[in-house]
Amino acid sequence: MENGEIPENANEHCPGPQSDSAGKSDACEGCPNQQICATAPKGPDPDVVAIAERMATVKHKILVLSGKGGVGKSTFSAQLAFALAAMDFQVGLLDIDICGPSIPKMLGLEGQEIHQSNLGWSPVYIESNLGVMSIGFMLPEPDDAVIWRGPRKNALIKQFLKDVYWGELDFLVVDAPPGTSDEHIAIVQYLDAGSIDGAIIVTTPQQVSLIDVRKEVSFCKKVGVQVLGIVENMSGLCQPVMDFKFLRMTEAGEQIDVTEWAREHLKERAPEFLSIIACTEVFDSSRGGAERMCREMGVPFLGKVPLDPQLCKAAEEGRSCFVDQKCAVSAPALKKIIDKMMENQGLSRMLVDNNA
Repeated sequence: MENGEIPENANEHCPGPQSDSAGKSDACEGCPNQQICATAPKGPDPDVVAIAERMATVKHKILVLSGKGGVGKSTFSAQLAFALAAMDFQVGLLDIDICGPSIPKMLGLEGQEIHQSNLGWSPVYIESNLGVMSIGFMLPEPDDAVIWRGPRKNALIKQFLKDVYWGELDFLVVDAPPGTSDEHIAIVQYLDAGSIDGAIIVTTPQQVSLIDVRKEVSFCKKVGVQVLGIVENMSGLCQPVMDFKFLRMTEAGEQIDVTEWAREHLKERAPEFLSIIACTEVFDSSRGGAERMCREMGVPFLGKVPLDPQLCKAAEEGRSCFVDQKCAVSAPALKKIIDKMMENQGLSRMLVDNNA
């Protein structure tokens, strides 16, 4: 328990050796360290001071959260980092999804490794102004599972914050796992809630996702983290008509591919359809979706991003959706959301003033 570290053999919800409830809370029952923690002298964790010193060169810290997995949170984090870097900001992207690190894949950095310097761990850089850190860079094999309890995950998050040398950053974007568990508590405590600009929460439109997003909003309010806004992702499937696959169903229920026939038919008989974007609902949003929930909970609604197969492809290929016209449906929606978040917080003006 050197420097107040949570030991690896601690119970899952260990309050930490430096906590006033160490060795006394219900979570401590049966822990082999209970007696030591109960009698050990308490004091400030020196690593927290080291983290504060390391983070002093980071102007803005933004958490990206979600209530449920699979809603596109990491895709949003990756594209937010790409967008901020394209604005010539110095950007860091920290992946604290310890058990499911997808950021290396989504930024085209699979197979990269972390390097040590005299200043600390060096992030993996895509561009000179966009660095990334993830446990995904530390796994011997990409298919290796990370089977860790809370204390060990918390220790790695602390190490990321204490030992990674980012240099001067305008933005540190933190991609967190879904839910409100140990990783979320750790990042808020180590960064100090007051120094975090806020959290962007990503959801899909249906109630089964929004139920958990409400819990995420409640978590932010309880720990003192401002909700910068909610993003409704996968808000309907949208793509050009000519990108669809067309099928004909037989009476026996078999599917026959008639895509080529349908496309030729449209070209000959209805060429005006060639430039049409077709949209349809994928998830039920009849109860108002994220926008209504934001009104009810008094938090900002940043906007909707459609389910765009081209954005999915960009994430698979580890590239920005903003560099070409392929993501013609989703890229403008994402840019509008990011611009709105920046405007709401006065970040663009603040950064320009600070850099002047």
